[in-house]
Amino acid sequence: MDWIDSLGSGLSVALTAQNLACAFAGCLLGTLTGVLPGLGAAAAIAMLLPWVHALDATPALILLAGVFCGVQHGGATRAIAAQASGLSPSAVTAIEGRLLALQGRAGVALAVAALGSWFAGCAGAAILAGVAPPLASLALGFAPADRFALMVLALISSVVLASGSQLKSLAMTVLGLLLSMVGADALSGTQRFSLGVPELDGGISFVVLAVGLFVLSDVIDQLARPAAPPETVIRDVNGLWPGRKDAQETGPAVLRGSALGALMGLLPGGGEWRAAAASYSMEKRLAGALGRFGKGDLRGVAGPESARSAAARTSFIPVLALGLPLNAVTALLMGAMLIKGVLPGPQLIASQPLLWWGLVASMGMAPLMLLMINVPLIGVWTRLLALPYRHVFAAVTLLCCVGVYALRGSAFDVYAMALVAAAGYVLRKLGCDLVPLLLGFVLGPRMEVELHGALSQGDWGTFVNHPISAGLLAAAALLLVAVFLPSTSRERRAVFHDAD
Repeated sequence: MDWIDSLGSGLSVALTAQNLACAFAGCLLGTLTGVLPGLGAAAAIAMLLPWVHALDATPALILLAGVFCGVQHGGATRAIAAQASGLSPSAVTAIEGRLLALQGRAGVALAVAALGSWFAGCAGAAILAGVAPPLASLALGFAPADRFALMVLALISSVVLASGSQLKSLAMTVLGLLLSMVGADALSGTQRFSLGVPELDGGISFVVLAVGLFVLSDVIDQLARPAAPPETVIRDVNGLWPGRKDAQETGPAVLRGSALGALMGLLPGGGEWRAAAASYSMEKRLAGALGRFGKGDLRGVAGPESARSAAARTSFIPVLALGLPLNAVTALLMGAMLIKGVLPGPQLIASQPLLWWGLVASMGMAPLMLLMINVPLIGVWTRLLALPYRHVFAAVTLLCCVGVYALRGSAFDVYAMALVAAAGYVLRKLGCDLVPLLLGFVLGPRMEVELHGALSQGDWGTFVNHPISAGLLAAAALLLVAVFLPSTSRERRAVFHDAD
């Protein structure tokens, strides 16, 4: 009964005019971002960070969460009606969805993707509401040493599951931790690494770092590439409603994809892409010789889209219940929470229940909003698919510069953002994954506080004396050793090579 009462209070928060408008606007902006070329969930959220400062914490987080959910739907539209490639979660949907579109079944494929994503999104939100509170209650009993060890394990896991070289990913994590130490010490107030620059006395701005790394460096990277040939866009979209045979065929795939995605959303790194890829492989194997995989099979759309929609919701469980972001998007959302004075983690549900349950309720309503936005407006979205990237980057750059400058009215922030963008572009060209850097930057201050708390008595043995911290650190050490083994390295290279 308490759970029902709490969810009811969350609905009362989510259904206020402002929060409802923010949820709808987030879903709409997210869909637009997913459809437009060259943008993704991390870039969209980073770009909006400077613009949500005028909002209170609850509507700001609801808006950003809506953007994250909306990008999934927009990405599916681009995957089916145009094309998607690489490690984008939409790339898996494009395998069968593009073939179906070329056969004149784009409407059915888009409808199946939207309906599967709607069901999986509702299921994922329900799992988030049911799992996060007891997990947070369990984590409340953790000692500082346990919390520090848990963060170490999360960072090591991000290194293991990052794309590219493990050594480079480890270096990015260390760099993120070092950058988080710039400015005043959290406990003593002593200035560190600020190089005598007054603007750095308060530390490096999270917004400046996020926008520079995940938006402007990507703009530079896209513009530096040779112009790609124009995409063949499917504009004639008819027959949106799946037939009975289609429903009977795709229904089990949606259920399987939702269950698989809900589990894989808890993994560090790109849980959505892995969930979509695993679902596609499972559906292809279950279909066997009778399937039409490689020729256009709706199960290859329904399963992956359901899996990544469920994974997107359950990926919020670690950051909201434990204060552990496991990918770039949740790290950006955690940064937004900290900017708004909200401390994510076990104490969030107890200290700010209306914010927590309001966010969960809005995420449960988001799939319905996305269904209302996507299906009737499919014609609009398909027309936007042909928009060249050069028409997008100028608006993106302008929004970033104006937003960052407006935060503090400081030209220094704009110059710093440009410097971070240039550094981010160089790191991309060197094959470095930027996600471990962001995770290290976000978790660094909290790790420092927990480390001070664990060593308050000056005894390093406290990490061994506490069974939980000892087990977590042992798991992190074993994971780090295992990932550098030659056999593991070969497996990782094969996985990411296949993805490309």
